[in-house]
Amino acid sequence: MAFFSAWLTVFAVSLVAVVTPGPDFALTLRNSLAYSRRAGLYTAVGVGAGNLVHATYSLVGIGAVVSQSILLFNVLKWVGAAYLIYIGIKSLKARRLAIPLQGHCMNAPEHAEQQRDIGRMAAFRIGFFGNLLNPKATLFFLALFTQVVQPSTPLLSQAIYGATVAVVALVWFAVVAVMISQRIFKRYILAISHWLERLTGVALIALGLRLAVAEASE
Repeated sequence: MAFFSAWLTVFAVSLVAVVTPGPDFALTLRNSLAYSRRAGLYTAVGVGAGNLVHATYSLVGIGAVVSQSILLFNVLKWVGAAYLIYIGIKSLKARRLAIPLQGHCMNAPEHAEQQRDIGRMAAFRIGFFGNLLNPKATLFFLALFTQVVQPSTPLLSQAIYGATVAVVALVWFAVVAVMISQRIFKRYILAISHWLERLTGVALIALGLRLAVAEASE
């Protein structure tokens, strides 16, 4: 697979994955609402760092598999494509998202939400460990990288793939933190979150099918 085509696949799947409301979205949203924009931004940085860790060990693990068995590597590619389709199907069943605020009511006055804040490192840790300890993230990264990493893929290309995922997550959740701290957007985003997840589910299914068909034709 050519580098640019593979990179586009990584970028597209990463973008679809991060805009799908999930634990990372919920943590960033909650900290932005319950504490401050700054807390949301540092949570986003933590999420990006967690994704970088996932990308690193996934790529190292895939490299180890490639060196041992091409057959096992191809099996992982098929399983990865199937997993992307699976999470896409689950996303189609999404319901309206509700984000509870710790110690706050959604209808509480704005100044009440700003009475306390958390430190930068505390917000970073919430995003980092929330992402790092999510077992679904591990499966997702393995599913993604088994589709684009080949035995001949240079280490530099692999590093770019991993960095792409981390940067996409960081930028998206930083945007979420900034936008959601504008209260006018809060209820709108919550109201359409389930439709957003359903649309991304369709995109994930399409990408998974495309990858499976492409692999079958090789």
